[in-house]
Amino acid sequence: MAFHIIRELPSSDEILEELPLPEELKAVKKERDKTISAVIRGESSIFLVIVGPCSAHDVDAVCEYVSRLSRVQEKVKDTLLLIPRIYTNKPRTLGTGYKGMLHQPNPMEKPNIVEGIKSLRKMHIRALKESHLSAADEMLYPNNYPYVEDLLSYVAIGARSVANQQHRLTVSGLDIPVGMKNPTSGEIFVMLESIYAAQHPHVFIYNNYEVKTDGNPLAHGTLRGAVNHSGMRVPNYHYEDLLRISSLYLKKELKNPSLIVDVNHDNSNKHYEEQPRIAMEIMKSRAHNEMLKKVIKGLMIESYLVAGRQEPDGTVFGQSITDPCLGWDDTEHLLFRIAEEVARS
Repeated sequence: MAFHIIRELPSSDEILEELPLPEELKAVKKERDKTISAVIRGESSIFLVIVGPCSAHDVDAVCEYVSRLSRVQEKVKDTLLLIPRIYTNKPRTLGTGYKGMLHQPNPMEKPNIVEGIKSLRKMHIRALKESHLSAADEMLYPNNYPYVEDLLSYVAIGARSVANQQHRLTVSGLDIPVGMKNPTSGEIFVMLESIYAAQHPHVFIYNNYEVKTDGNPLAHGTLRGAVNHSGMRVPNYHYEDLLRISSLYLKKELKNPSLIVDVNHDNSNKHYEEQPRIAMEIMKSRAHNEMLKKVIKGLMIESYLVAGRQEPDGTVFGQSITDPCLGWDDTEHLLFRIAEEVARS
């Protein structure tokens, strides 16, 4: 085999012992878990907004962003529940480029996964301490979840991972909400099958153990648009799309039917500045139809301190080095508009 061992990684127990989550923050996360789960279960009318940078590469900028978000959260607490995106693993379509803090705690230095694990854990703890907003992260590598399982209140399964059996089975053992995106092909049935698999118990191999899971009733769908066979980006956030997909979802008789709509990626045709327009269209559609109001429980927005993107060696504080993001002022304005729409509906 053409594998070259660099080193053995520390166990999750060793990392959690070295970098523990303080007891007072455990209580904060536990309460957030309950509140977010209540939305997915349909027990709360609060609307979820998962919002933050495409990828978290700068600890100070991420913590500044999340601290600003916490001040907005206080103002919209009666209508919105804000979940910061702190994504530390970055899927790459071609396999090249910056793969996230897990691989490179410093984007300009060579990969160092041990330091990456420690860096991303420190960042999540600091962000939670400074904002009291427990975060979302993408599960790109299922076996790494134990390193952050005590920190996250929401997990995303990406479009390139959602059909993977190990992802589906691992999600079945989580006890927090997990958003499973439609694949890049746009196949809604793949997303629904993934939710079905995740909601049921399984026996499988996980980190060198034979394990049994209970199934995760909080697994749900995320719409992010698609790319057709000609390479054209096809949105799935329009009113007719939402009606069709929600109807298919409800016919499957899955637990806690819920959709989060990603307003960037293929839904925006990679035009990040279109996110506010798309978000408001979705809110209007939701207000217009009772079924959509029940099923659509949140939005996902890519946003950072500074609009756009820069190269990994850029020096702009709080600007993405992967996909371009909405800037802070536009984000804040959009969150208040979404809150107003929820209050009116």
